[in-house]
Amino acid sequence: MIYVKEHVTEEGIIIAMCDEMLIGKVLEEGNVVIDLKTYAEFYKGALMQPKEYMKGNGKILSANIIGDEAVATAVDNMIIENENIKKINGIPFAHAYHV
Repeated sequence: MIYVKEHVTEEGIIIAMCDEMLIGKVLEEGNVVIDLKTYAEFYKGALMQPKEYMKGNGKILSANIIGDEAVATAVDNMIIENENIKKINGIPFAHAYHV
């Protein structure tokens, strides 16, 4: 299961996707920190099976994607590209900004 939350702004949509099991954790590796405890509400939108998510028609301004299922879903929906994917503690994540 993944959480999907779309934050609608005047410039476009900021999409946040996160594997359910990662909410409440703080991931740290070197100088990279992803705080899914303090910022859980940024990601906690609709809880769904990855196959259920279908990208809408709105302009995506940026994407914050964390976890195996969330990253795979975002790639399948052409929200992010493979070159945007990095790993922290072996967990894939991606931050992409669209112009």
